[in-house]
Formats: sequence, structure tokens, C-alpha cells
Amino acid sequence: MTDATAPSQATPAAWTWRHGLAYGAVSVLLGVTQGLGLNLVNNNLPWIQGSLGAYTNESAWLSIAYTATNATIALLAVKFRFQYGLRLFADIGLGLFIVAGLAHLLTNDLRSAIAVRAASGVAATALSTLTLLYMVEAVPIERRVMGLALGIGWSQLGLPLSRLVSSNLLDTGQWHGLYLFEIGLSVVCLAAVNLLRLPPVPRQPMFQWRDFLTFALFAPGIGLLCVVLGQGRYVWWFDSPWLGWCLVAAIGLLVAAVLVELHRDKPLIHLRWLTSADLLRLLAIILLFRIVLSEQGLGAFGLLQTLGMNNDQMAGLSWVMLGATLAGIVVVALTINPERVSTPALIALLMVAAAAWWDSHSTSLTRPEQMYVSQGMIAFAGALFLPAALLAGFPRAIRMGQEYIISFIVLFSAGQTLGALGGSAFLGTLMIMRERVHSAAIVDRLLATDPQVALRMRQLSGAYAGTLTDPALRSGEGAALLSQQATLQATVLAYDDVFATVAVLAVLVFIYLLFLRVRTDLRLRRAAAAARAETA
Repeated sequence: MTDATAPSQATPAAWTWRHGLAYGAVSVLLGVTQGLGLNLVNNNLPWIQGSLGAYTNESAWLSIAYTATNATIALLAVKFRFQYGLRLFADIGLGLFIVAGLAHLLTNDLRSAIAVRAASGVAATALSTLTLLYMVEAVPIERRVMGLALGIGWSQLGLPLSRLVSSNLLDTGQWHGLYLFEIGLSVVCLAAVNLLRLPPVPRQPMFQWRDFLTFALFAPGIGLLCVVLGQGRYVWWFDSPWLGWCLVAAIGLLVAAVLVELHRDKPLIHLRWLTSADLLRLLAIILLFRIVLSEQGLGAFGLLQTLGMNNDQMAGLSWVMLGATLAGIVVVALTINPERVSTPALIALLMVAAAAWWDSHSTSLTRPEQMYVSQGMIAFAGALFLPAALLAGFPRAIRMGQEYIISFIVLFSAGQTLGALGGSAFLGTLMIMRERVHSAAIVDRLLATDPQVALRMRQLSGAYAGTLTDPALRSGEGAALLSQQATLQATVLAYDDVFATVAVLAVLVFIYLLFLRVRTDLRLRRAAAAARAETA
């Protein structure tokens, strides 16, 4: 996210199809690499943590490290691009990730894996900006809005693609296969951006020494907030005092960063502008929509994995999601209107609400085929929303100047990354709590004196008739199997509650956004009527 729509030397006077296809291909490569870099590891944590000998809460640090660096490095990345050029930042970011990845393949432990994920978050910031710039360069100057919509959409292809390629990579080299593939893509990206360079733009001094003071307060503050959100549901929110201290430290650091910025003539983050009513509403909508979109990764795929499905068995669902995401990217790029950016967002929210309500009727017999329509709708909706959210605030930053672009990028990036992490934390916590409630309710009804329960236990214990001769042991095994089935049913019911919550939340956000749309339209009509009256 940069000054991609600002007048510059980036778009040549004579645009050609050859030029557009070349830069468009590089944009797709960069966007897909960024999306795979985020999702390859996150979608395969159970297999990676087994290879590294890590517990679930320990493997969660991999996601936290990526999110923390990705959410904060944008604060300096845009200024670096204005002063030194984005290609140098891309070379540094991608080079850091390649070196860290190769080092991790040699050391093979959790700490080095966390360092690689942190480096990957830095590289992803450069990749996201380059994806936008190359896509804007690939389209004629009058189609820059389309370029922005396509550029921000390519990375979304990484979620379904990561599940399609993961199985082969894991079979080939276990977790090494994932990292080698990610490193290989980064090497190709590094070659591509150096072989096909963006036209140069004027550079100017941007950095001040207080920028680094702000970053030194802001980055660890956001990082600690990511730690709280990422670890809370694993070590449980109220059972680990160190989570509370992390939250206190995060609040203190962020408050200190705000105080520093408010007393600067040329702040790094224009807080007074960012805290205007329109931008705060935009931030709230971005955060809520990212929480809603967590239904797909944590909800649908989490349910199917609980039911024993793996990536191979969910390949059909991933293909549906890939096609729906691509269709959504193309549709929003062809139809988006900068004056009516709320329209695709409203459609996206309705689609998510309908799909989540559909999924809330899942059972233990649900299979990927039953989720093709609902998950396709959510994938399509996600592709509609992101360009709309970007265009809702980016033109305002362009009009205000380059320094305001930095502030908006921080708002957009932090909203995206923290919203995704917060969504997983919220829905994951809700799922755990509802599973406990349903488990208690089911166990209360499983009375040994109930003839149906006794019959079911005898049926389950019959599986051990050929191996266990002791009736008491067989009965105990039957009770254990019945308990497992009860836990499975409680988990499915908990996922249904999560889906229903997402549906309700999507409807509430839709109503709020529709209210804002109607209010804005009424104000514009009143202003137009007043102008006509004055003219008359």
C-alpha cells in the first residue's frame, strides 16, 4: 500500500499489452508468494509442531512472530520507500527471509523457526506493497482503481493454494518441504523485481530521529498485544498472570508512543487525523470483518479437521474456494466504484451471514462436499471486501499528502493483521467455552441406568470381544469410546454456535454499514437541494 494512485512517473505514456502482461505476471507472483508465506505454516501447524517437538501453545508463537512484524514494519517501510526506493527495501526484506530460512533448515529447532516467521512478516510487507505497485503499473493510467483492486486481491489466493500444495510438500520433505518451497518462491520474487524494475519516482528525505523513538515504542507494544491475542486461548486468559503483564506493558508502550507523536510538528503517525470519526468507523468495520472472515480458517476447516479430514480430503473444497476467490477478485476489479465503495462491502457481509448460518446446521456427518456453496460464498465475499476497504480511505490519504499515506497504511495493516489474530482468538475462545457447556449437558444425560446408553456401551465394547476376555475391561473400553463420541458431538455443536455467532455479527455489521450509507446519502441530497435553492 503506497502512493500507487498518486501522479508519478510510474505509468508510461504508451501502454502496451506486452508491458501490462509482464508487470501483471510479476504482481501475481508477488501476491501469491505473500499469501502462501502467511498460510503455508498457519494451515499446517499440527504437522510442523510434531516435527519440531513443540506443544500447541509453543507452535502458536510462529503465527505471533509473523503477525507482530507484519503489523509494525509498515510504519517505517513507506518512509523507506519514499527516501531509498521500494526495491531496496524488497531486496533487504526478501534477503533477510532467505538467509533466516536457510539458517533454520540447518538448526532445526523452534527458536529458529520463530525467527524465520518474524523475517517472513518483514518480507510480506515489502511483497504486499510491490504487488500493488506492479499491478498499478500493469494497467493503463485510467484504470488505476482496477489495478489497486487486483493488486490487493492476489494475496488472497494463498489460502486455498496453500492447502492444495501442502500435502505434496509435507510428503516430500515434511516441514522442510514447506520452508524450501517458501524460500524458493522468495528467490524467484527477488529475481523478478530486479529483472523487471518499476520506473523510478522522485525521492526525498523522510526520516527524523524521533521516528525511531516512536517505532521503538509502537512495535513492542503491538508485538505484546499480538502475544496476548495469540496465546490467550491456549494458556487461558485468566490462568496465566504473565498475559496480564504483557497487556499492561502493551498499553503503556502504545500510550507512550501516542504522547510522543502528539507533541511532534511532523509526526510519523497523524493520530488526530486517524482518530476522526470516519476513519475510526473504517477501522472498526475492518476489524469486525476480519473477525467474521475467521469463520473460514478456524471454523470450517477446524470442524472438518476435527471430523478427521486432512488436506487431501479437502482438496475439492480448496479448489472451490480458489475459483470463488479468483471470481471475486475479477468481479470487484471490473465493477468497483470509488464513489460507492460500500456496495461490495454490503454484499460481502450479506453473503458471509447467509453462508455462516448455513454452516451452523453442520453435524458430525458433514463432509467437505456439504460446504462447497457456503465456503465458496465466503471466499467470494472476502475478495469483494478488501478492495472496498482500501478505497474507502486511501484516496483521502492521497489528497492529504505522502505523510498521511503512512498513517493510513499503519491503520489498514494493523486492522488487517490484528483483526485476523483477534478473530481467531475470539472465535477459538468461544468454541472452547461452548464445547464445555455442551459436554456437560451431554454427560448429564448419559446415565448408565438408561437402557439406550447401556445398549450403546455394549455395542461399542463389542469391538474388543476378540482381544479382551475380561467383561469389566470391555465395558470400560466401551465407556471410553462413548465418552469420545460425546466429546465429538459437543465439539460439533460448539462449532455450530461459532457459525451462528458469525452470522449474527455479520448481520449487525451490515446494518451498521447500511445505516452509515443511508445517512451519507441523505446528507448529500440535502446539500444538493440547498445548492439548487441558492442557485434559484
